[in-house]
Amino acid sequence: MPRKQPFPRRIATAARWPVGVTLTSWRYMWRITPLHRYEEVGSWPDDAPPALPDLARGRDVQTVGDGVGPLFRRRYSVRVADPVIDAREIIARLQEDPDRAAPTEFATFKKLAGETGRMSVGDEYVVRMPGPWDGPVLVVQATPQSFRFATLDGHLEAGQIDFSASDGEGFEFKIESWARAGDRLSNVLYHRLRMSKEIQLHMWTSFLERVVDISGGRRQGGLRIHTRRVEHVPLDA
Repeated sequence: MPRKQPFPRRIATAARWPVGVTLTSWRYMWRITPLHRYEEVGSWPDDAPPALPDLARGRDVQTVGDGVGPLFRRRYSVRVADPVIDAREIIARLQEDPDRAAPTEFATFKKLAGETGRMSVGDEYVVRMPGPWDGPVLVVQATPQSFRFATLDGHLEAGQIDFSASDGEGFEFKIESWARAGDRLSNVLYHRLRMSKEIQLHMWTSFLERVVDISGGRRQGGLRIHTRRVEHVPLDA
């Protein structure tokens, strides 16, 4: 199954990168949204990712066992007060088009396999980002209140990422990832230099802010980022 877009589309995406990186860096430096960041030591199997469905077999999925360095389980969340839509509706809109909440001047979701306008298990996307950051993913779960991707061969990371919303005095939206660096270079960029880590944090917190905008409600409190770091991951994970 091809994971590359036609060359003209790739050129059009790349043409936005210089402006996108500059704009994103500016927003990152001057953002005023309060961020509550927590980091702690995690453990295996308490912080292991969800089990993959059978369809993931033979699809070049990069499991956390294929990765390098520590496993990071990260949860980004926001509580939305007085929304005009509920948890199911926000998930439905994102399943129709994840770019509705993506910071598209910097990163954009492109569907490579599956029906346009809906999201089903087995669909494939690629997240186009500047430089070497393209991220091919496979949909491994899609429910009325959540969807989950697994990384595919060539992704910067090895693992899974889940998007979910739950009702209750408005709704809470969460993005939760279980991932290791996909290779040694990625481990240096993410863990040693922290470069990829901060880019990733800005991308997903921007996603949360756009979810609030789509909901028609207002952010209740700040954005929460909770990280658990697991040093030892089994080879067969």
